[in-house]
Amino acid sequence: MSLSTDDIKMGETRESFLVDDLKRTRIVQYAGASGDFNPLHTDERFAVDAAGYPGVFAHGMLTMGMTGRVLTDWVGTESLLRFGVRFKAQVWPGDTLTTTATVESIEETPGGPVAHFSLRTLNQDGAEVVTGTAAARLEP
Repeated sequence: MSLSTDDIKMGETRESFLVDDLKRTRIVQYAGASGDFNPLHTDERFAVDAAGYPGVFAHGMLTMGMTGRVLTDWVGTESLLRFGVRFKAQVWPGDTLTTTATVESIEETPGGPVAHFSLRTLNQDGAEVVTGTAAARLEP
């Protein structure tokens, strides 16, 4: 998938529904896939009794990966140059997440046009859980 400057415009947005009622099973599956078995994400008793949280919560990188899907669905993986996020709040089992990507600018570079995006992922209460930025190469 290759987008050109004719296909994408400054100010354009895309919204993506990421997950409805995040299951603990998905969090544990991510722990297995990533090798990150931090007990804050997998052990309810540890998360509550030892760490003082209300329960286990999702890995930040799981939320980042789900957020990135709005970009890869829009510009494709081969065009993505940069993707970074800031974790703003925990994502809990039962959460529903949506994300929005907005084209902030399109820059002409020596290697061709590059689109710069802002990202914002919200939970079901409208609270930001992730914000971020990304850049993708466009076809001239």
